[in-house]
Amino acid sequence: MKHLALLLTLSLFSTSLLGQNKLGYHLEKNYVFTIKQDAQQIITQELDGASHVLTNEISGILEFTVENMVGNNYELSMVFKDLNLKISSSIQGELMNVQAKEIKEGDMQSKIFHSLLNTPVKMILAKTGDILEVTGGDSLVTRMTKASGLEDDFSKNMMKKSLEKEFGSDALSKSYEQMTFIYPTVETNIGDSWENKYEGKLSTTNTWTLKNLTKDTTTITGTADVVMNITEPATTMNLTGTQSTLITANPNNGVLIKMTVEGDTKGVSTMVQMSDQEIPTTIKSTITYELIQ
Repeated sequence: MKHLALLLTLSLFSTSLLGQNKLGYHLEKNYVFTIKQDAQQIITQELDGASHVLTNEISGILEFTVENMVGNNYELSMVFKDLNLKISSSIQGELMNVQAKEIKEGDMQSKIFHSLLNTPVKMILAKTGDILEVTGGDSLVTRMTKASGLEDDFSKNMMKKSLEKEFGSDALSKSYEQMTFIYPTVETNIGDSWENKYEGKLSTTNTWTLKNLTKDTTTITGTADVVMNITEPATTMNLTGTQSTLITANPNNGVLIKMTVEGDTKGVSTMVQMSDQEIPTTIKSTITYELIQ
C-alpha cells in the first residue's frame, strides 16, 4: 500500500507539472527566424447611397535575429527582406503599386521603399512578447527620406513626418506587437484565459485562451475589442469593432508557426475637402503571419 500511495502521489505530481505551462518566448542567441506577412484591408465609405471602396494589400518578409539577452528579455535585430504595397480604389483605379525589391526609373515611391530593405532595426522583446523598446526606426526614416531625392528642406521634413507614422521606432513597436504580444505572465492550463492590451492607431483589449498544447504545437485563440483613431491633416477615422485571432506556435521557443487575424470595424471618417462631413465607414481586414524559415 505504501508503494501504491507513493506511485499515486508521483502520478498526481507529474500530472500537475504537465497541466501547468509557462508559455512565452525561450530564445537562444544567434537564432534566426523569418516571418512572411500578408494583409488585406477593405475600406468602404457610404455617401448618399453611393459607395467608395479602397483595397490595401501589403505583403512582406521579416527576418529576426536574436542578438543578446538583456536581463530576462531578448535583444532582436529585425530587417525587412521584402515589402510590397498595393492600393486600389473602386473609383480611381490603382493608386499605388510598389515592390520594394524593384526600383523603377523616375518612381520616387519605389526608391523610398527599396531603401528600407536589409536595414536593421533593434528591439527589446519580453518573454510575453511585449515589445519594450525599438531603436533604429528613426535612422530608417532618415534613410528613406534621403532616398526620395527631395532637395528642399520643407518637402523633406514633410516626407519625414509622414514616414515616421509608419516606420519610426514608436510606430514599428506598436505595429508588430500584434504579432508578438500573445503570452501570459503566469503559468497556464489548457482552457485558461488571460488579457493584455496594446495601443496605437489600432488599440485593442485582448482576451487570449490556451486551446491546446502538444509536443509540436501550442494553439491559442484570441478575441479583442478594437478602437481605431486615425488623424491626418486631410482626413480622420474613428471606428470601433472586434478582432479574432488564431495562433499556432512552437511550444519549445514560442515562435509563431502561423497567425491569422480577422478584424471588422465601423464608424465614421471625415475629410477636410468635404467640410468634415461624417461619412459612414467600415473596415474589414485579414492579416496572416507565417514562419517560412
